[in-house]
Amino acid sequence: MENNRNFFITIALSVLILAVWQYFYVLPRSEAQREAARVEQQRVEEQKKAAGTNPGTDTETPAAPGAIPNAPGTDAVTPAGREQALATTTRARIDTPSLEGSINLTGARLDDLKLKHYTETVDKNSPEISLLNPAALPNGYYAEIGFVGNDKTGAVPGPETVWAVDGNATLTPTTPVTLTYSNDKGLTFKRTFSVDTNYMFTVSDTVQNAGTAAVSLSNYGRVTRFDKPLVASTYVLHEGLIGFTGTEGLQEHKYASIEKDKQFTPGKSTDGWLGITDKYWAVTLVPTEKQPFQPRYAYFEDGRHRYQSDFLTDPITVDAGQSATVESEIFAGAKEVGKINAYAEDRHIKRFDLLIDWGWFHFITKPMFWLIDTLYKFFGNFGLAILATTVIVKAIFYPLANKSYASMANMKKVQPKMLEIREKYADDKMKQQQAMMELYKTEKINPLAGCWPVALQIPVFFSLYKVLYITIEMRHAPFFGWIQDLAAPDPTSLFNLFGLIPVTLPHMLMIGVWPLIMGVTMFLQMRMNPTPPDPTQAAIFTWMPVIFTFMMAGFPAGLVIYWAWNNTLSILQQGIIMKRQGAKIELWDNLVALFRKKPSPAE
Repeated sequence: MENNRNFFITIALSVLILAVWQYFYVLPRSEAQREAARVEQQRVEEQKKAAGTNPGTDTETPAAPGAIPNAPGTDAVTPAGREQALATTTRARIDTPSLEGSINLTGARLDDLKLKHYTETVDKNSPEISLLNPAALPNGYYAEIGFVGNDKTGAVPGPETVWAVDGNATLTPTTPVTLTYSNDKGLTFKRTFSVDTNYMFTVSDTVQNAGTAAVSLSNYGRVTRFDKPLVASTYVLHEGLIGFTGTEGLQEHKYASIEKDKQFTPGKSTDGWLGITDKYWAVTLVPTEKQPFQPRYAYFEDGRHRYQSDFLTDPITVDAGQSATVESEIFAGAKEVGKINAYAEDRHIKRFDLLIDWGWFHFITKPMFWLIDTLYKFFGNFGLAILATTVIVKAIFYPLANKSYASMANMKKVQPKMLEIREKYADDKMKQQQAMMELYKTEKINPLAGCWPVALQIPVFFSLYKVLYITIEMRHAPFFGWIQDLAAPDPTSLFNLFGLIPVTLPHMLMIGVWPLIMGVTMFLQMRMNPTPPDPTQAAIFTWMPVIFTFMMAGFPAGLVIYWAWNNTLSILQQGIIMKRQGAKIELWDNLVALFRKKPSPAE
């Protein structure tokens, strides 16, 4: 029974880890390769189209009255670089402790934004993350606020409106930027951009009506993106269109699903938010609370293909000689847990914390992150925080694990009696099982008790994987030595002598130091138990650490370090408990037997 239990646990874990590996690594990697090819093909086609299209010619049909105007940049993509694209329009500079970029005065769009604290790689000289880019680029990505008018309002601010700067032309946390625009119907629009020290912009629009009749107009906002991440919408993480509005609550639309559905229009709302989210970054709109608004999530195929989250408010009436003000917010930046939670609480943004994909098991992943982050503030190193978290989790589950290991120790003590029963009833499996159950009852042994230490590791393993994968706090977080990013796999490899041989290896051969340490600790933990007499089970028993070493090599280094440390603590814990119970520790005998010369059949 003991051998069968070990066998089935091993098989279950093998299938589980293999499934996780397939979902989280193999499938996203394949999708990334396919997507890279698709994006490159689309870029080439759009450049060809640009060469044969007169720049500035709009190929779309004009927007219907009362509808959000067509998005800019849908006619053609420019082959010019980012700096050249920025130079084609007049801009107001953005400079904050966290952001740098500019506001495009044509359309008053946020389409140039870099994150000062984040680089593309761990290299100190790596470029900063470019979050927002001009619409004319292949990776065009912007946020825009505007108005929808009618014949009585005349021309209202939209994507092609050229605004004038009133006074200060640099947006900082202490100096807002004010833009103005007037039309021929006596309407003057004054837009004030302000920003905090992090990632939240406030857009305040005041409409002054100097005409002789009341006018009605609607406020709109959109986040538009022309490309998508190379690895998007993996099993463990949502990337794509997202929002929390209306009675439907959280809406998540993966890129693939919105490409298929084209549009999703939930019910109207008076609060909430919507936008586009990546793994670590997001751009979202928080519409004004003064007017009900209609949210929408869409994929457009006219002109350049693009993804868009937008809203349109109910009409706002401005009487003659009066003014009206509407205020919207734009979040554009890194999804830092503390800042996201603070925005949700301080600015009363409904369920803004859901911008971070904690998953169905948020009741585990959120406390796991809180514990790791709290320990990080004490140790100053996320790797040490993970090690300390492992110790705390072990301590919490110690009573249950203690009973489990004690039961396993008792199983070892009665193993001679179990062998006698197997030999006595070798030809009668029914009687053999009955005798085994009687033995368990007499000795007060639960044969399944040993499963609990393994079962308890699974939710902790997945919650830690989720935390490492989704939280930007873990991105580029160093440990010690060669581990400079706990969220990335160990960069070393046994097969190039850990960097001594300057060769590029295929991914499957990137077996780093920490995966090897993990494999050794798993090997030692398994050798704490007697080797199964069945040859098949013995082979699995021997090769399982090797298989796990290869499979875990592609996982984040922080997860592998956790697994190795957890194995080490389990070995110590199991050894102490077995010694207290008077059960023999099989580790040394198993190691000796493994390397002892086997007798030949003739001997």
